[in-house]
Amino acid sequence: MVGSVEVFAGDLSINEKVEPLPEDFDPTAIIKDPLPPVVETNVSINGVTANGNEKKAKREIVLGRNVHTMCLEVTEPEADDEVTGEREAYMASVLARYRRSLLERTKHHLGYPYNLDFDYGALGQLQHFSINNLGDPFIESNYGVHSRQFEVGVLDWFAHLWELEKNEYWGYITNCGTEGNLHGILIGREVFPDGILYASRESHYSVFKAARMYRMECVKVNTLVSGEIDCDDFKTKILCHKDKPAIINVNIGTTVKGAVDDLDMVIKKLEEAGFTHDRFYIHCDGALFGLMMPFVKRAPKVTFKKPIGSVSVSGHKFVGCPMPCGVQITRLDHINALSRNVEYLASRDATIMGSRNGHAPIFLWYTLNRKGYRGFQKEVQKCLRNAHYLKDCLITAGIGAMLNELSSTVVFERPQDEEFVRKYQLACQGNIAHVVVMPNITIEKLDVFLSELVQMRSTWFQDGKHQPPCIASDVGEEHCFCALHK
Repeated sequence: MVGSVEVFAGDLSINEKVEPLPEDFDPTAIIKDPLPPVVETNVSINGVTANGNEKKAKREIVLGRNVHTMCLEVTEPEADDEVTGEREAYMASVLARYRRSLLERTKHHLGYPYNLDFDYGALGQLQHFSINNLGDPFIESNYGVHSRQFEVGVLDWFAHLWELEKNEYWGYITNCGTEGNLHGILIGREVFPDGILYASRESHYSVFKAARMYRMECVKVNTLVSGEIDCDDFKTKILCHKDKPAIINVNIGTTVKGAVDDLDMVIKKLEEAGFTHDRFYIHCDGALFGLMMPFVKRAPKVTFKKPIGSVSVSGHKFVGCPMPCGVQITRLDHINALSRNVEYLASRDATIMGSRNGHAPIFLWYTLNRKGYRGFQKEVQKCLRNAHYLKDCLITAGIGAMLNELSSTVVFERPQDEEFVRKYQLACQGNIAHVVVMPNITIEKLDVFLSELVQMRSTWFQDGKHQPPCIASDVGEEHCFCALHK
């Protein structure tokens, strides 16, 4: 079964006459709209631009080389129009086509770290309830339609995974991985109001968003070619600010290359620079690999037995959940710096959001009960094996590729054809793209992708006018197969 779309099977079967959709409605089609038009970068005042030139400077706005999406118009019913069979049938036909498009897009989903192999049909009975976990997960609110009992069960499971006792941790189910980072860094800022945030240049964009939102001084640390934080550069930069506490974001798997920062070495560099444990706060961004690392034997441990302050992980990534969500765990003694009592809720507020999705904890609880530690261990091993298979096949085909030792993210040359990129939903940056091998990515799917990629490359480079891109600066010369390095 692919994804949660099977839940809707049977719901869309209708006996009434269906009003046909417009002939040009095809949600599975790749839209060939042009890129955004050229726009002016400087406002012209009396014929002179802001930079003093008389001619208007121009540039192209290219938002990730994406195209504009299509729109399904909302049609208002007549004032005296009751819901009719024809209107219901029309909406059902739209949803049926949309479901087919989801099935198609799910088949070609390779570039983003979402596990689409799940089945939550048993939870369909709960969709009629507005489940809201507003307030503190550990304090009962006046609002009774909640799922705190499931939320705390999930939090206990993750606290045990990261070796923090029940009476020593606080946490909650977030709406996404970004919220986990925003919350972890906010705690660090509240514990150390004058602290400086340190993050590697390849950290997730939400880390730098947090710095802007909280008006924090942020120092970007260089990275190695693998994407891992450069600990020598980190030590140099913290020595420049010894008078202020350090708030550090440590990546348990970077977004693009899947690199894992060396947590032990980061702590060692802090201690060498004279930072005692009461003068730094470490947040571990484990969006994807935070749940995979504990099941890799040779991987370094992420544990609260080390002097870290918080860990966050996404629930819709490796776990597999139909809606974005995440888990944030921190030390209980830190949360008092952030929390405030709210009489309206008859609870305490220590989260980023007010209302919180009460369905997400139930989905996570359901999967954790079905799979458990052993189930996740098997899936991690499968993903790593398949990732090595993909990397080896790419190299055999003469395509530059890299795979970090503890990762299932395979980095390779960016395809030349944007339609191919959109078809497989590849995430790209500069000259590189990546495939994140998740539990739903089988060898068969990888073989289809590889076959098409190899075939397409034969057309891209057949005339000799174009050459494969150089990715040496991104992944190292040994992984680059351009004309200069192969």
